[in-house]
Amino acid sequence: MQSALVNINTLLLQAVLEVPEFHDSIGPDEHRALSPLFWTHVNPYGRFRLDMDTRIDLTGGQPAAESIL
Repeated sequence: MQSALVNINTLLLQAVLEVPEFHDSIGPDEHRALSPLFWTHVNPYGRFRLDMDTRIDLTGGQPAAESIL
């Protein structure tokens, strides 16, 4: 589970850094501090709805509201 979370976080960070306004606003010190080990968006003890028919769009588009709830 932890490896999957790090993988998703890495893909999300890459997607954000591909946007020029974000990439250009981050300096070398911030780049050094970036880590895919953040977990504040994870709810480890809550109720989860698993929908195997939808996926998170990691190509830069906005995910559907149902997939983030």
